[in-house]
Amino acid sequence: MTELNSPRSSEPLSQSTSVWQTELQAILRGAAGGFLFGIPLLYTVEVWMIGSAASSPFLLGVLGVTFVVVLLLTQVEGFRRTLTLHPLEAFLESIEALAIGLTCAAISLVLLRRITLETPLSETLGKLIFEGVPFSLGVTLARTTLTQTRQRLRRRLTSTRFTAPTLFNLRDTLIDLDATLIGALLIAFSIAPTEEIPILASALPPLWLLLIMAASLLLSYMIVFVSGFTDRSERQQRGLLLSPLTETLVAYLVALLASALMLAFFQQLSPADPWSEWLGDIVVLGLPAAIGGAAGRILI
Repeated sequence: MTELNSPRSSEPLSQSTSVWQTELQAILRGAAGGFLFGIPLLYTVEVWMIGSAASSPFLLGVLGVTFVVVLLLTQVEGFRRTLTLHPLEAFLESIEALAIGLTCAAISLVLLRRITLETPLSETLGKLIFEGVPFSLGVTLARTTLTQTRQRLRRRLTSTRFTAPTLFNLRDTLIDLDATLIGALLIAFSIAPTEEIPILASALPPLWLLLIMAASLLLSYMIVFVSGFTDRSERQQRGLLLSPLTETLVAYLVALLASALMLAFFQQLSPADPWSEWLGDIVVLGLPAAIGGAAGRILI
């Protein structure tokens, strides 16, 4: 009984838990990269139409080419932090990256109601495969692109910090808000003037907007605090928004404000439009804006 209750008996369990946590974080990191790369193309009606009209052999060819590209990228750097790139491991990780990308694309298409229970199977597969291409590439490139860019920017920022604690906290808060705004503009600015926003918003039931808002908050939280791109304890010591929940909510409000300004700037909305149209368009554009804002915050 003494041996069973000893600290050594808990080591295998803790090691197993650590392995699962590491694996889950790697998957979430890949999914975060997939959303960052795949969301802009998701708001493109031409891709929906091409996917709907593509033949089965052509879709199979697109899927095959995508896998080859993902495999080549995985040979350079996979989405995990540590990987001995033996051919078999690279092949298996490429399959996993493709599966994560297609899953993220499917979630996004369902969320925006481009795929419903009434959608024919052939149209569903076409949209899924075409939208899955950028998502899968984003999964593979997530760690290389975002982590290295963050390290460069982080070194640049740490060399110019204020010494006073209050000014330091205020400055970090302003930097986070600025990064959220810049990231939202970079991702959503090219989407705002398109007709896809009113098309998507008009097809969404009112309560469905709550689901999109919840997904926007969840993805923003996942990218910043769960995916492992940043140190969570480090972010909790930054600025005045010390709580992950508070930071996520405030950042989402900034993304919604940026969405409203972009839509007004491109004259997609006017004061004469009903409030329901304002709400629908802002929430729909708020999804890529929130993801862009999260990307901006992890790069500082």
